[in-house]
Amino acid sequence: QVQLVESGGGLVQAGGSLRLSCAASAHTRSSDYAMGWFRQAPGKEREFVAQMGWSGNKKTYADSVKGRFTISKDNAKSTAYLQMNDLKPEDTAVYYCVADGPYNDYVGSRPPYWGQGTQVTVAS
Repeated sequence: QVQLVESGGGLVQAGGSLRLSCAASAHTRSSDYAMGWFRQAPGKEREFVAQMGWSGNKKTYADSVKGRFTISKDNAKSTAYLQMNDLKPEDTAVYYCVADGPYNDYVGSRPPYWGQGTQVTVAS
């Protein structure tokens, strides 16, 4: 069972930056899994944000965040990150870390492993 714990959310002004972290459980190696991020804003459906394949390739972003968000992972720490720059009020949502695998290039639309979520609020 893969367990994921997010951190790094908070309140930020528009134009600011945040970095979300996603720590995988001790017996899980992030190097073996495709990792990604989804988000859900109040009253809206959950949506895909970004993902990367198990080997670090296949980075994919939603059009709404392309050029502003960057996904990465540190396999030595079994931790994935989402660097979010130039944040906008419409980025306000609960952000969920996800994983799929092992040895997947994509997390897919319904990844099997989810974190508990971290709130990101962007004030205008």
